[in-house]
Amino acid sequence: MTSVTVVGSVNLDLVARLERLPSPGETLTSRGVTRHPGGKGANQALACARLGATVRLVGAVGSDPLADEALALLRDGGVDLSAVTTVDDAPTGTALIQVDDHGDTTIVIDTGANGHVSTGDLDADLVLTVLEVPDDAVAAAMAATGFTVLNAAPAKEVPAEVLRTVDLLSVNDDEYAILGRTADLEALPALVVTHGASGATLYRHGSLAAEAPSPQVDAVDGTAAGDAFTATLALALVEGRPDDEALTRACAVGALTATRAGAQPALPTLADLDAFLEGRA
Repeated sequence: MTSVTVVGSVNLDLVARLERLPSPGETLTSRGVTRHPGGKGANQALACARLGATVRLVGAVGSDPLADEALALLRDGGVDLSAVTTVDDAPTGTALIQVDDHGDTTIVIDTGANGHVSTGDLDADLVLTVLEVPDDAVAAAMAATGFTVLNAAPAKEVPAEVLRTVDLLSVNDDEYAILGRTADLEALPALVVTHGASGATLYRHGSLAAEAPSPQVDAVDGTAAGDAFTATLALALVEGRPDDEALTRACAVGALTATRAGAQPALPTLADLDAFLEGRA
């Protein structure tokens, strides 16, 4: 069984459902607000666990009532939370999310305790991190042994010395544009760029390695689709699956996740993925 360590964020998501997303300065009335465990790191940790990996999360929460709620599905999913610390001088991270009838989202994050994430032993087959944690935690994760994966989101510049230690960089089109202004992304061992409903492209040392379309689905909520995609692709590559197969599986999980509401509640199991792929064969 593949061992995974995720260095990442833990949030509680507050989700408002709307017919459409508001324009700047506009006030709309939601159809209701729900609460779900989230955070890009926590989402990817649970995604790997539901796909059959042994997962440990390195993160931080506040000493507040939100912490147990934010960690509930990770705990139920068997993720090792022994490296999640509790800090007294910051609240548990929160995300304010708007979702429209097409599954499109806007997300505003209050970092909270995620700004206090620090690292220790990171030994694992796969080490994965995101940019919702401090820069030194990202650097430590990418310097670890094992296959290192950086999901460069939310979008911001990443130091060249950190990028040089990354085995797989995962970005969407916007994140690719931001990083590409300051870094030689063609030098990376592996780079995957997601294109929303159009699918994804995988490059190795700047050369096209694989392309896959995104399965057409009725999207409900795209909040965790990118997290599920990255986790699935990373896990498939570490398992030794060919690039085409790995990318196809990742696109399928991303699409399947978008058909369900919430972040972590939407993440599919390995059985869900196998059934979905079988039904489309």
